[in-house]
Amino acid sequence: MGLTYTGDVTPGGPAAVRELAGLTVSKLAVDPQMANNCYLLRCRETGAQVLIDAADDSPALLELTGGEIDTVVTTHQHWDHHRALADVFAVTRPQVAAGAPDADAITEATGVQVTRRVGDGDVVKVGKVDLEVIAVAGHTPGSICLLYRDPEGHPHLWTGDSLFPGGVGATFGDADAFATLIDQVESKIFGTLPDETWFYPGHGGDSTLGAERPHLTEWRARGW
Repeated sequence: MGLTYTGDVTPGGPAAVRELAGLTVSKLAVDPQMANNCYLLRCRETGAQVLIDAADDSPALLELTGGEIDTVVTTHQHWDHHRALADVFAVTRPQVAAGAPDADAITEATGVQVTRRVGDGDVVKVGKVDLEVIAVAGHTPGSICLLYRDPEGHPHLWTGDSLFPGGVGATFGDADAFATLIDQVESKIFGTLPDETWFYPGHGGDSTLGAERPHLTEWRARGW
């Protein structure tokens, strides 16, 4: 399936599946209005599973996971990225991880305790696979990205709402927040990872850093 994976999914439709060296990646879109992406990462050696953003539609997520999750990672505190967290947690009882500055807001909104507050350089394990945490402030104070350095291919990066094809995430008219976000995306992501890095955002289609890199100056000049 890795040859045919495009990253194009539709709410209510099936998950798109990609087989990597150590991971099976399943991308599922939920909620026709918000079209959030949820990602299930499964260690191919151990079967351990990590869910990135229990955004909505807990029945679909529980079906996708088989009711077993080791960790749920919430990429940031915005309501549309954790609406199914309480229901998924009640069934699977996973570890719950989020960026430290957003953790209290996530717990307040969902009633689920964030058991692991992560930041730059931390590692979230999926069985034998390491996901490196990259903290990228601006969209929210505690937004995080997760990086998998595929030993048999190119890097893979889950960006939440910090980076999309066509621009960085929304900063809602806050010029300082935009400056923080574009600076950190440029330095921590584009400044350290190669063009072939494939990234998976919190909404919509995927892209590569190489496809987006030529537009960084344009994004900075337009201010969003």
